[in-house]
Amino acid sequence: MTTILCIRKDNQVVMAGDGQATLGEAVIFKSKSVKVRRIGNGSIIAGFAGAAADGITLIERLEGKLEKNAYQLKRAAVDLAKDWRMDKYLRQLQSVMIVADKNTSLVISGTGEVMEPDDGIIGIGSGGNYAMAAAKALADIPNISPEEMAQKAMKIAGDIDIYTNHNVIIEKIESK
Repeated sequence: MTTILCIRKDNQVVMAGDGQATLGEAVIFKSKSVKVRRIGNGSIIAGFAGAAADGITLIERLEGKLEKNAYQLKRAAVDLAKDWRMDKYLRQLQSVMIVADKNTSLVISGTGEVMEPDDGIIGIGSGGNYAMAAAKALADIPNISPEEMAQKAMKIAGDIDIYTNHNVIIEKIESK
């Protein structure tokens, strides 16, 4: 697995993901996996946890849905989740995604869920709950930026979760 964390705070959206790739219980890459990337003309950040090929396939499908839906993230996410749940091929994909634009942060899963957090903090993957809990604890610290929160939270997740490392990729966009 992996850890993907998305934080929406102070007119910024930050998404962080570690770079470790595993195959079963063996670490294949310590730092080379890129699980967070910009899509949809650069205005959307997407991250995935789970099987790498499946995550990449889903991001490509989401890009198609974004083009079809004039880059309206919620509509594209619902279309993808519907296809993912109903299509015989897509149902087999083992991944979960976080996507965010300047207005919305969403978790998309293969069982048809499209969920938006109440507080702007989402974590997925094997270390997702650790990173999310750490980010929530850091959220009340005055003058801490979302990027600093993400770095600290991902470090904590990497210290606890054996499937998460400290080679973190961070993407950010300005929100509302």
